[in-house]
Amino acid sequence: MEKTMSPLLTSLIAFAYIFGGTFLGIYIRHRLPDRHLSGDTRDIVRQGTGLIATLASLVLGLLIASANAKFETESSQVEQLTANVVLLDSILQLYGSETDGIRGSLRRQVTVMADRIWRENSSGDRKTKTFEPAALGISLYSEVLKLPPKTETQRLLQAKAIDTMTDVGKIRLLLFTAAGGSIPIPFLIVLIGWLTLIFTSISLFAESSTRVIVVLFIFSVAATAAIFLILELNQPFTGLMRISDQPLRDALPAMVS
Repeated sequence: MEKTMSPLLTSLIAFAYIFGGTFLGIYIRHRLPDRHLSGDTRDIVRQGTGLIATLASLVLGLLIASANAKFETESSQVEQLTANVVLLDSILQLYGSETDGIRGSLRRQVTVMADRIWRENSSGDRKTKTFEPAALGISLYSEVLKLPPKTETQRLLQAKAIDTMTDVGKIRLLLFTAAGGSIPIPFLIVLIGWLTLIFTSISLFAESSTRVIVVLFIFSVAATAAIFLILELNQPFTGLMRISDQPLRDALPAMVS
């Protein structure tokens, strides 16, 4: 089973490379003669750094937009799933008292479904490999199909309940197929490499003092924070900004006998 590093660990590694570029620049500065760090060389390096900084900002913007889109999409799907579950329960209630058993099963299946969704979309060893095809359980679907409608209203309610259960299944499938990161790892590696090169070139021509190192440390933390934000948004079902499963679990109140 494939394992992935946590956003925090990945961000710490990125910080080590980015801030490490500062010391690489200082090391190169002390190794090269002054004539290689002045005049045309300085101008060329600054122009190249400006180009790389522009490219890095574009890639950073694309990654943030991609991660935020994934977070918003899956958050919306969970909200729609919750709404469909509540709608299904209301339809079954309108059908009549003969659906009390089905509604009880629905409450149990919602908890199971929430567990599966958050497990499938989490990272690490808990992530499952195969899709659970029955969003609310095959038995529950069969029970709705076996309902004997006695009136036209009940017939319409049965059809609507089946359609709603089908919609729930479609959303479950979308959430499963979207499991995993949407950010290409090569993009992230290239971005970290560019940021490292930028900090190397800055320290290459900067004064080698504690003040400069502290300032570049703060800048490195800021750049790493952006990467951490991207990685957190890219994992909507885990981490600090995870989508809460509580609304789905609490969507259906306990049935009163």
